[in-house]
Amino acid sequence: MKWRCTRCGKPHAENDPPCDNCGHNAFEKAIVRVDDTDDHSGGDRGGSEPIPSGTVETGPDYVWACTNCGREHVRNTPPCSRCGNPDLERVEQTYAGVERDLETPSWLEVATPYLPIFAVIGVVVALFATGIVSPSILPGIGPPSPPDAPGQADEAAGLDFETTETEVHDRLEDERGGSDGRRYDDGLAAFAEHRNRRLVAAEFGDREPGAADPDEFGHDCGNARVVGAPLVVSDLSLAEYGNESALAADIADGLLTSQFGDNVRTGYDAEGMDIHVAPNDDVYVFYVAC
Repeated sequence: MKWRCTRCGKPHAENDPPCDNCGHNAFEKAIVRVDDTDDHSGGDRGGSEPIPSGTVETGPDYVWACTNCGREHVRNTPPCSRCGNPDLERVEQTYAGVERDLETPSWLEVATPYLPIFAVIGVVVALFATGIVSPSILPGIGPPSPPDAPGQADEAAGLDFETTETEVHDRLEDERGGSDGRRYDDGLAAFAEHRNRRLVAAEFGDREPGAADPDEFGHDCGNARVVGAPLVVSDLSLAEYGNESALAADIADGLLTSQFGDNVRTGYDAEGMDIHVAPNDDVYVFYVAC
């Protein structure tokens, strides 16, 4: 009577597993099933039960384990595929640890290595949300940064330019009177600073920075047209001014008496400006309105 492998079906002369084809450790008797409709029995069997298949108890499965590293192999085919050890021993295959390996880790176990990263992201989002840090520091967010330009952009001779710009606006408002008043727009002032520094850089630097669109600066002009004009005052000596108000008075007079004086007086709803002192001490003023 022949035996066959219960896994791959290869016949064997003796019940001596493992299978030399697939390494399985269980054989069964190779008896053909016969039922009561089978004509090979020589006639009707009178409704008797089919002949049992003769399947035997499979028993435990065996594998071949490396005596050096413990790597399990399906067949006794030394050397070990992991460490090259020539000695393999037949051992009963167990499934200890399979349940542990199949367990799905919790979300906390997966996220734990990334908690420091999540914490940093949370702090950055909080800084932006509370306004402590402006999103404009991120590339592509907020108005373009003004280009580098030689000279003084913030103060000179002890005079603060931001204060002076506010004083110039007040002087111009006094000239216009109540009916033609204009508000001071920070977005227009930022655009004026970009244009003014670009002009100074082109005059005294070794390159001309790229232009910027006024709509990139978040002004409140809506669809109104934004216009601007430069004013260069070369006869001012900042060391002679005792405060910002005196300097603002001369700059306001320069704007009102320039070729753009009519536009400075009437016709627009908002304005902004920037003051920059060039390396040759000329005062560059860029005025913008909408």
